[in-house]
Amino acid sequence: MAALRTDILVVGGGLAGCAVAYFLSREGCDVTLIERHDINSLASGSNAGSLHAQIPFEPFLTEGEGWARQFAPVVPLLVQSIEMWRNLSEELGVDLEVSTAGGLLVAETGAEMQDIRRKLAIERACGLDIHVVGREELAALAPYLTRNAVGAAFCPIEGRANPLVAAPAFARRAQAMGARVLRRTRLFQLDTIPQGFIAATDKGAITARRLVNCAGAEAGAVAEQLGLKFAIDGHAIQVSVTEPVAPLIDQLIYAAGDRLTLKQSRHGSFLIGGGWPARRDLGTGMLQVDAASVVGNLKVAVRLVPDLGGIQLLRTWPAVVNGTPDWRPILGEVPKVRGFHMCVVPWLGFTGGPAAARLVADQILGHKPPAAFAPLLI
Repeated sequence: MAALRTDILVVGGGLAGCAVAYFLSREGCDVTLIERHDINSLASGSNAGSLHAQIPFEPFLTEGEGWARQFAPVVPLLVQSIEMWRNLSEELGVDLEVSTAGGLLVAETGAEMQDIRRKLAIERACGLDIHVVGREELAALAPYLTRNAVGAAFCPIEGRANPLVAAPAFARRAQAMGARVLRRTRLFQLDTIPQGFIAATDKGAITARRLVNCAGAEAGAVAEQLGLKFAIDGHAIQVSVTEPVAPLIDQLIYAAGDRLTLKQSRHGSFLIGGGWPARRDLGTGMLQVDAASVVGNLKVAVRLVPDLGGIQLLRTWPAVVNGTPDWRPILGEVPKVRGFHMCVVPWLGFTGGPAAARLVADQILGHKPPAAFAPLLI
């Protein structure tokens, strides 16, 4: 069978890959996307749907202010991506259930508030709209919170979207503009050739002049086939969802004292996450829910929002999120292998995926990146 020829091959059918395919195909590029499972079947469709703009609090505490300042250039990318999320429903013709009612990083002690203020100073220095709210203002803004809350950082642009519909919407629009989307197509081997790249798959060979690596937790393994080393790994985490109830929470809630993300969907269900670990079976590699993590996660949620205590938990599921040691994205053309582009946003990939995908697509199209994003490119 003759090799399929394409100008640009996108590896990975999550949010980043589908968005890259869309942004390139709408400019008339010849694009083929391959995904070893189905579209949106891994992290992009299994996360809790949070839209984050703040510097993550847990690594700020463990790694310090120096780490936060190194991470700070990522914040404008997250802000730009959230702005894109606000317009994507209209652009893609699908209701993505986007809501940006703000995010609250809630403190229960004075020491936690001091740490929040230290982080906030770095965030404001890089242009993020975020400010401290005291106990009384917090009680008025979020009356559902525990009375033990002493204050919070409030970022008004944060919120949520529906992870089940976003990547498929990008994929459908890309296909409508001529992109090929090859589901259940496993990449076995990737090599360079004089004309670009050749990908050996279980559906036959594919040759491409350029390639975009959007493989998430597997992106390091894909790059390694070309002799490239990137510190990308996968972390097994889990998310829980409750029965739907009457509206209670507008904002995205974080806990300063423990791992928690909490929000209520448009349909009334609460999504409870925060990076609590799941388990991986050593024999099969299959992911499994960790019962201790479920209990720990729910305890934090109920402590901050006591009214959750009477609501029925429906389901908990595990997923793998890609991570890098410094939490910074890996974006752009790799100098050692011309035509090979990376599009990896660790930990915050659902939030940052649209802006990262457009940044990489624009580089492929020869557009100069905005000055604020230039430091993020390889």
